[in-house]
Amino acid sequence: MARTKREGESGFTAKPWKVVSKMFEQAVLPVQDEKTFAEVESALGNAFESSRVTDFLRSVQRAKLRARQFEAVLADGLLGAETSAKYAALNDSDRGQIRERYLSMVERVDPAVRAKFLKVYAYY
Repeated sequence: MARTKREGESGFTAKPWKVVSKMFEQAVLPVQDEKTFAEVESALGNAFESSRVTDFLRSVQRAKLRARQFEAVLADGLLGAETSAKYAALNDSDRGQIRERYLSMVERVDPAVRAKFLKVYAYY
């Protein structure tokens, strides 16, 4: 016959948990080359303007690339002819910030537009 537990006999002692009220915040890294950084960032902004994003994604599709392949998109000149050289001139932390901004812009594209370019957004 199985023994039943009596009240308070569980063997588990509850410990109070501290509730953390802040979500994760990405560290802000200072930009080293502000002028070049702004120029590359402007090229990204131009590509993802609501009036131009469809044309940009169409060019990515024609190049047979995926939207998240930032370096390949850059190398093909889809963000502008000089943007690749400007990006290469940045230091590692600035390039990382630009890459993260590009990827966040890719994810913020309107779902209706993303649906039109399903293959560009596919992970396979």
